[in-house]
Amino acid sequence: MPALPSGEPTAEMTLAFDDNRYALLVFGQYDQNIAKVERRLGVSAHANGNHITIKGPQGACEQARRVFESLYARVKLGHPISLGDVDGAIEEGVVQGSLFPGESEVGRPVFEQIATRRRGPVRARTAAQDYYLRTLKQSELVFAEGPAGTGKTWLAVGFAVSLLEQGRVDRLILSRPAVEAGERLGFLPGDMRDKVDPYLRPIFDALNDFMDPRLLERGMQTGMIEVAPLAFMRGRTLSNACVLLDEAQNATSIQMKMFLTRLGENSRMIVTGDPTQTDLPSTQKSGLSEAINLLSELEGVGHVVFREGDVVRHDLVRRIVGAYEAASRGDNESARPIGRA
Repeated sequence: MPALPSGEPTAEMTLAFDDNRYALLVFGQYDQNIAKVERRLGVSAHANGNHITIKGPQGACEQARRVFESLYARVKLGHPISLGDVDGAIEEGVVQGSLFPGESEVGRPVFEQIATRRRGPVRARTAAQDYYLRTLKQSELVFAEGPAGTGKTWLAVGFAVSLLEQGRVDRLILSRPAVEAGERLGFLPGDMRDKVDPYLRPIFDALNDFMDPRLLERGMQTGMIEVAPLAFMRGRTLSNACVLLDEAQNATSIQMKMFLTRLGENSRMIVTGDPTQTDLPSTQKSGLSEAINLLSELEGVGHVVFREGDVVRHDLVRRIVGAYEAASRGDNESARPIGRA
């Protein structure tokens, strides 16, 4: 068997799927799923009918095989496949390969998942998301920090909806600080809901992903689902509820303390944000970073950190986040005093 310059042997393997229709869904429109696997794993793959031939480094070929078999098992269950699902299958294949070397473990639930009536099972796509979902299920208060596109808010809303549908909580309370992103919007017309809607729109979008619009509207009318600015939380005790604070990097220290002390009996609280994207004035300290430093080691408190590699949006988003992080590290290095380590 020929070997690569690195010394790793090359391999060639062919997979045959039972159903041509499912195979086409696995390969994607214009073979876009195959192209993503090729880019991510450094292999070449060619589809012909219900067969796919994979060539490349032996380890990468094994990973690609696990990915395609996992995607095939998914479509057989009637679940759609997006490019994000392909990314998730690649990450899961890496974990499977490290946990069960030399074994075929397709279908083993390596990554944690949640399920809602509207969307069905939603499985973590990265190891960080897997840890996030496990932490959400185990801890009463969870802090999640990291860049945009890592699924912090979306998975938190999905988890909250699943708790509501299971009857483990009676209501959902979803909140954000009403802070503009680097600009002033001025006076907003309309009633209170019209005024706060622009700030809370991302939470509404996530809710619509996991709930039927009619049930969501009914829940909003009855108070079972409440979406409100952070300023409206003062003076309340939130019992039998799942409470989410999104974009928490824009909460001040005083607001964060106020919010965290709203936690009541039989409730869960999730706090998400990106400390590098605070829109607070430079004179104000972000309450998110302070709360994580003070509380993350307490019993019952979970802390999850997402990195650049955990971005599950468009590939370009991952590269954009990486470029900004690299620039930030460069600025920190250049600002370091000479002669200090």
